[in-house]
Amino acid sequence: MSPELVGADGITRCAWGNTAADYAAYHDDEWGVPLRGDAELFERLSLEAFQSGLSWLTILRKREAFRRAFAGFDPDRVAAFSDDDVERLLSDAAIVRNRAKILATITNARAVATLDTPLGELLWSFAPGGTRPRPATMADVPATTPESVAMAKALKKRGFAFVGPTTCYALMQATGMVDDHVVGCFRAV
Repeated sequence: MSPELVGADGITRCAWGNTAADYAAYHDDEWGVPLRGDAELFERLSLEAFQSGLSWLTILRKREAFRRAFAGFDPDRVAAFSDDDVERLLSDAAIVRNRAKILATITNARAVATLDTPLGELLWSFAPGGTRPRPATMADVPATTPESVAMAKALKKRGFAFVGPTTCYALMQATGMVDDHVVGCFRAV
């Protein structure tokens, strides 16, 4: 077993989960756990978009502030955000103040309102079927897959923004649509 898989707490997990206490908790309790619910999935989709170009740790540590700033990621409430809300968010130092990402979150909430199927049902329809080999290391984990490319296309066609194939694959990993825990990780089943 690779030594970087064993954390300071003696738990064997994916190596990235051993790099910070916040990562360990997220890895152990959330990453790869199947997540359902439109508001919950909207939150994850939004946070993955905010993460683009940044460390996930940055987003993870600001998650509660994001929840406060974006009305608990209730898509209906976020869809009603105005220009004043955008200005409020741009002045909120507790979140990532990126105009394009803020506007994308509002755009995406409005797109959720126009869907002909619930968001969760749509997103989960791209989860790959069957089994696939478990990655030996994180280097064996792809950045995109045909399913994440298809998800990104479907979301963009429905008016979503900031939802490229890499963001969609990260969402799939985070919400348990795929299981990328490496061989040897205690979460690898």
